[in-house]
Amino acid sequence: MVGSSHEALHRIFQKDPAVLTKALQRVLHVPFPEPREIVAMNVDLTEIEPVERRVDTLMRAETDEGTYLLVVESQGRVDDRKRGSWPYYLAYLYEKYRCEPVLIVVTQSSTTAKWASRPIRFGFRGWHSMTVRPLVLGPDNVPVITDEHWGEQDPSLSVFSAMTHGRGPQAPAILESLAAILKTVDPDTASVYAQFVDSCLTDSQAKQMWRDLMKTVQYFWRHPLAEQVREEGRVEGREEGRIETSRAMLLRLLEWRHIPVPTTVRARIESCTDLSQLEAWAERAVHAADADELFVEE
Repeated sequence: MVGSSHEALHRIFQKDPAVLTKALQRVLHVPFPEPREIVAMNVDLTEIEPVERRVDTLMRAETDEGTYLLVVESQGRVDDRKRGSWPYYLAYLYEKYRCEPVLIVVTQSSTTAKWASRPIRFGFRGWHSMTVRPLVLGPDNVPVITDEHWGEQDPSLSVFSAMTHGRGPQAPAILESLAAILKTVDPDTASVYAQFVDSCLTDSQAKQMWRDLMKTVQYFWRHPLAEQVREEGRVEGREEGRIETSRAMLLRLLEWRHIPVPTTVRARIESCTDLSQLEAWAERAVHAADADELFVEE
């Protein structure tokens, strides 16, 4: 299974390379030319000297305006060493491939996004020998998508929304919406998206909620993450296992949103054997002000 957000990021760009240029065009409003072809490339930038340097993802985009190298870095925190390594990466790649490199940073942290957005300048006042301006995708410019009908128009953007906003009070609505959207995507792509989101969620409650949501989705059983979840004894292929999972997910969602659960409500949830009813309650729980609102339409 994917073990890190770096590897997951590479996998998602391999599966759907256009997701990156879409993000540049629609989120950052950068007039990047429409690619005719995008090809994944070797990420190893190691020189003859025993110093290994690797970017997270490297792709070549062929456009009518020329060939570009898309250099993608998944950045979890501020790391001032990158202010030296990023310019090196770009200069090395240009020298090696003679194509224009474009640096794109993806992060879940507003602080990291602001840091990464600062131009990197070398030289002296009034004369910069080199200027590097990263393009940054983060929680301050990627939209919050909680409407599945809007998200269905661009599932990849919904994935970025879950990645950059996957913690805090909006996370339940975002993840619920994305889970519904993935049901409309082809299973292979949905599986890659599911892995990517799971790898990028740093909040433990958000990660558990996402895994609970994925347990009821058929393609999840082909998902490598399912092997780990099965080992933990949480996944059952039987209907009762799915019902039990839905009950636990609903109670966890209420707890996460700090909504008190009276004994009568807990008993009603734990005694329910109708999977569709539990799913309906879970959808209401995303926006409910109190536990009683789960049952307002009954």
